[in-house]
Amino acid sequence: MNWLDQVRWDERGLVPAIAQEASSGDVLMFAWMDREALRQTAELGRAVYFSRSRGRLWFKGEESGHVQRVHELRLDCDQDVVLLRVTQEGHDPGIACHTGRHSCFYLRLEQGAWQPVEPVIKEPGQIYGKGYAS
Repeated sequence: MNWLDQVRWDERGLVPAIAQEASSGDVLMFAWMDREALRQTAELGRAVYFSRSRGRLWFKGEESGHVQRVHELRLDCDQDVVLLRVTQEGHDPGIACHTGRHSCFYLRLEQGAWQPVEPVIKEPGQIYGKGYAS
């Protein structure tokens, strides 16, 4: 059996994918993968996701330069979530989030409100251009 056939794809042909920093264990981001994205990720050693908003493959870093080098791929016990152990590389190493932060999980619930707890490393307008709104 092909290893891709062992993944439990949802009704849209997607599987949730979590990117975790290999060195620190920090959860960097969550995205979706289709069969082709997962195949290319394994083949290239670089994170490739499926962008639902764009309706196409999204090579992490194609616009921002914030590439994820993949060290290891794991599949959970239910075979319906993929974990990528990565190193965040590129123009601004350490930035995984489109908001210019290290992690997309920068909001923490404190006293009934979501509060940002990670600093912006680089302003999104400096990454994506002046007209960018996060």
